[in-house]
Amino acid sequence: MTIKWLYEEEVSAIKMFGRQGASAPLAQCIHASRLIGASKTLVVHGGGNTSVKTTTRDVLGREVNTIYIKASGHDLAGINIDGFTALDLDKLKELEGLNRLSDDHMLAVFNQAKLDFRSPSPSVETLMHVFLPAPYIFHTHANSVLAVTNQPNGKTQAAKVFGPNVIVLPYAMSGFELAKKAAIAARKYPDVSALVVIKHGVFTFGISAKEAYGNMIRVVNFAKASVKRSRKRVFVGRSQPFLPYSRQKLAPLLRGALISSTGETSGVILEFRTNQLIRKFLDGKDLTRYANTGPVTPDHVIWTKPKPLILPSEFDAITVRRAVEKFTVAYKRYFTKNNQRFGNTKTMREASPRVVLVPGQGLYGAGDTAENASMIADLAENWIEVITAAESIGKFSSISTRDMFDIEYWSPESAKLEVAISPPLKGRVALITGGGSGIGQATAQIFRDAGAEVVVLDVNANATRSVAEKLDGLGLVVDVTDAIAVGQAFKRVISSFGGLDIVVSNAGGAWQGEIGTVSESVLRKSFELNFFAHQTIAQNAVRVMRAQHSAGGSGGCILFNTSKQAVNPGKNFGPYGLPKAATLFLVRQYALDHGKHGIRASGVNADRVRSGLLSDEMIAMRSKARKLSEDEYLRGNLLGREVTANDVAKAFLDLALSPSTTGAILTVDGGNIEAALR
Repeated sequence: MTIKWLYEEEVSAIKMFGRQGASAPLAQCIHASRLIGASKTLVVHGGGNTSVKTTTRDVLGREVNTIYIKASGHDLAGINIDGFTALDLDKLKELEGLNRLSDDHMLAVFNQAKLDFRSPSPSVETLMHVFLPAPYIFHTHANSVLAVTNQPNGKTQAAKVFGPNVIVLPYAMSGFELAKKAAIAARKYPDVSALVVIKHGVFTFGISAKEAYGNMIRVVNFAKASVKRSRKRVFVGRSQPFLPYSRQKLAPLLRGALISSTGETSGVILEFRTNQLIRKFLDGKDLTRYANTGPVTPDHVIWTKPKPLILPSEFDAITVRRAVEKFTVAYKRYFTKNNQRFGNTKTMREASPRVVLVPGQGLYGAGDTAENASMIADLAENWIEVITAAESIGKFSSISTRDMFDIEYWSPESAKLEVAISPPLKGRVALITGGGSGIGQATAQIFRDAGAEVVVLDVNANATRSVAEKLDGLGLVVDVTDAIAVGQAFKRVISSFGGLDIVVSNAGGAWQGEIGTVSESVLRKSFELNFFAHQTIAQNAVRVMRAQHSAGGSGGCILFNTSKQAVNPGKNFGPYGLPKAATLFLVRQYALDHGKHGIRASGVNADRVRSGLLSDEMIAMRSKARKLSEDEYLRGNLLGREVTANDVAKAFLDLALSPSTTGAILTVDGGNIEAALR
């Protein structure tokens, strides 16, 4: 690695962060933090931490010795001033005189030492930064350092590689005890530039941010050079390589099994990764040994769990489900055994796997959001990189199972997982056709607000991109009357999320004409969009949902926009109403035929809603035909109120959240007895 510190960028950082209220020392620390965070071989997803000791003034103008330390969970790559917590350094230094300090008391003192009570929680390794004397201290989980230390003889190996300028400590959990040991070692060896904790990571020191950063790069380069010198061939392939299995077939099975393992309490999003390094790792004949050894650095375990699930070489829905069930049984056994040491006071989190290895294919990260699934997949890739390097110079070794449990259920680390009450559709995937405007856009928005990952399908490219970007969703430009394009869209959904839970088949168009004289081409166009497109969408959805259900999942929910015209036809509106009537029947048929697969099918019967279908021009035309003003036309219902796209979207959401409802038609029209179903 090269040292990327540039004087011009340092000056720019001091000016930029200074405008936000940062002192020069803090600005330099932020600058170094970003340089470190830019390399995924040093830290990933909130890993590592940085600090600077300086002075500030309190509200009375008194000078206070202060440590600014990275707040827990913040990502170094894009960190700003609000990613650091200012603490009273002298108050925290007093803790070094204690012989023991419980975690609860440690966290309480952290809160008391905050100079701003609104600041986020500081890193769990705060005391390490406090007790070590250097002004600047940076900590990473550098891949090359972990490759050296994560060996059966890691301490000996590290001492040999890093030499006398680096302190090497045996593994200990972060917190008070490790900080005390580090402080004692630093006093004994005051001229060292770094400290390595076996099977954890490296801390570097400096009187300036530039020096501490430079020391980090030098230590990492020592480790990289050692790995390169000692490298041997790794991952000898199996005599009979695993047969590849279609991702399109596997992902819904795996997702269904994972959702089933949670008791249907939450959804699951899958993120797939593969490359040459991953494939070599997965095809190694010793995969079971090194993959089940443990994490490469302790704090990853709260996201990835101690071990991955390794799927068998040949599988179907039953074997995938059994593999997941076997994993959850083993995890529950691990939890029960270790929880006894804590008087059974810990509460078990979900027992299902978070990393799934598929020999012959790649790996899946499984999370409750697309963001978390992606993060877990990143951590799994990092894990593979470190194990590959460790195996190339020896034999990968991790912390003990006991230590894994202690960190996985350690309250300061567990706090990273704590969130407010989860939205009802968290971990679920919803696809909305015609999602670029009107009812479709409102539906996409309300499903996203409810926690779903949203897929927007629309024929309008600009509208699709705009809505998808706003909702942080997947936008696909698709003509729903093109069966091939629809099939490709569903493949994209599986590739992106692993499966599908909710489909809102909303896209439609309003053709008009007197039924006895209207041309056949108009009728056929209307049927293509207003009936056959619904069938094509639903048919593709059923394929995915049945696969999920076959592995234990709940199947899914298909919702249709049917329209009042299906029940109470309007004059000269037959070309639109006829296919809509057929679609209403389609709703009932899907409910009848696929309830056994856990698939619910219902529809929404809406009327007179401003949208792309009911345009201003059509509103003018229809109100004129009824000799009404436009306002009277839109409010022409029992409640005397205009029905909005949001009203219809809410109806779709209510149906999606009703697990015991199928074959239903929910009317949203403000009240129209002529269109009421009976």
